[in-house]
Amino acid sequence: MKPGAFDLADIKRRMHSSLAVLKTELGGLRTGRASPNLVEPIQVEAYGSHMPMNQVATVSVPEPRLISIQVWDQSVVKAVEKAIRDSSLGLNPSTEGTMVRVRIPELNQERRQELVKVAHKYAEAARVAVRHVRRDGLDLLKRLQKDGHVSEDEIKRHEGDVQKATDQAIGEIDQLLAHKEKEIMSV
Repeated sequence: MKPGAFDLADIKRRMHSSLAVLKTELGGLRTGRASPNLVEPIQVEAYGSHMPMNQVATVSVPEPRLISIQVWDQSVVKAVEKAIRDSSLGLNPSTEGTMVRVRIPELNQERRQELVKVAHKYAEAARVAVRHVRRDGLDLLKRLQKDGHVSEDEIKRHEGDVQKATDQAIGEIDQLLAHKEKEIMSV
């Protein structure tokens, strides 16, 4: 395939990677039980950049309602603690040396509603990412048409394919969100 040519498979792959990120983020929204996935999406400001938690520490779950984070470098401990506090998860870490412990609170109705809001935020970010991929695909089609590489009939067909892929991805996002919302509210 020549450079700059339209590739629907690539567009679908990029949309599905947005879905994969959403699945990971929603997997981190645990319903009252500790899980390493809960803190892994948190970005820690360390060494002059933002890094995922698993690149600065080892995350484990020694008890059902406790997450232990063994930070590898003493100079990053405060940044890990701050990142956890500033996350929208409502967690309060405590530190002993290079060990950061996070107790997972019981889920009351208010906490469940907070988690549902976080899930909605994650889903909206995924929808925006899918729409960006759609826009990129449509922009490429316009450039190809302007340069005379693709006929108007092909443009219309490809635009329809891109919209179908977008609708499918957004439908999957909505399904994932509905499932997670039901899981959070029914525990």
